[in-house]
Amino acid sequence: MAHSSTAVTSSPDRRQRRSSQIRERLFRAALDLFAQRGFADTTVEDITNAADVGKGTFFNYFPSKDHLLLAFAEMQLAKLQSIIENLRSTDEPVPQFFRTLAVRMTEDPGRNPSIVRALLLANLSSTPVREAMRANQARGHKLLTEFAQIGQERGELRNDLPAGDIAQVFRQTIFGTLLVWSLYGDDSLASRIGTALDVLWKGLSPCEGVAAVAAEGDAI
Repeated sequence: MAHSSTAVTSSPDRRQRRSSQIRERLFRAALDLFAQRGFADTTVEDITNAADVGKGTFFNYFPSKDHLLLAFAEMQLAKLQSIIENLRSTDEPVPQFFRTLAVRMTEDPGRNPSIVRALLLANLSSTPVREAMRANQARGHKLLTEFAQIGQERGELRNDLPAGDIAQVFRQTIFGTLLVWSLYGDDSLASRIGTALDVLWKGLSPCEGVAAVAAEGDAI
């Protein structure tokens, strides 16, 4: 009887692992195909063939092809959360972390300009995916705000600006750079990101003049 009980309890675990593996196969197959053919020219059947599963299996994991974009956005969000958690336990200067963050967050989109364009369309569409995208954007903004607050507490970011505004500008800088690059899809993404961050950092770095004006305002 004990053996039977063990088998019963372990079976759901095996099913869950298999389900996770199939979902991951579908997701990775889709990303590869998007990179090769573009989002619009990739069909659900293309994806299931590449993942070696039945076409109907796809809809057990994703309600539509657009929901793959939501899964991609959620993967990026998990990556962002991991990076910011690491920042709390490291002494790496915040400017360097800005660059690390930008590089990590553009690794996967950088493989695939089609996904960047499709993500923009998903955010602008009227599909149910849009609402989930907006929720993810809000979560990402909250995480980046925490990132900015850490930089301000360390004296490595201007503290005369709201952390939320810094987070918003950082997001817009990265996403805007990705969007412009996606129109070309060449090997210029790294240099574009580097230039954008150089300009951004000049505006975010603490400076004596800004600190003096802020102090004078406080005194008044």
